[in-house]
Amino acid sequence: MACFLVPMTEAIVLTVVQKSMAHKENLKRSLPVGVEANIGVQENKPSWSSKLSWLNKMLWGGSLLLAVEHIWHGEVVPWPPFLTAMTIPGETGPMLHEMATFGTSMAVFITAVWFIIALIADHKTKKAATLSRPQE
Repeated sequence: MACFLVPMTEAIVLTVVQKSMAHKENLKRSLPVGVEANIGVQENKPSWSSKLSWLNKMLWGGSLLLAVEHIWHGEVVPWPPFLTAMTIPGETGPMLHEMATFGTSMAVFITAVWFIIALIADHKTKKAATLSRPQE
């Protein structure tokens, strides 16, 4: 019914966070070399904003596909109240339950998969950096 709204809400919040982090990272990169704020910025390591963009793409893509599926089945309509479950008073409770169970579990699962992907990217970056260092 409306399970796609939970990952979509997470995507909206994380898009704002990602844009804010990207702005701060760009400010750090624009500082002159040797300034203390520039410490910790690594060229090869994926930035947090780029990692968050991966999560946002996963969340937005999944939410869009689920929204299309719900539109296809007539559960979402282009007129208010937009969700057909809200037109029938007895259906609002099951809709909220579906959002709380399925929607939340989908959002948590997507975030967990992203977390594993981010860990693998960090591990591969560290491994590549140690392999490319000249041996003494």
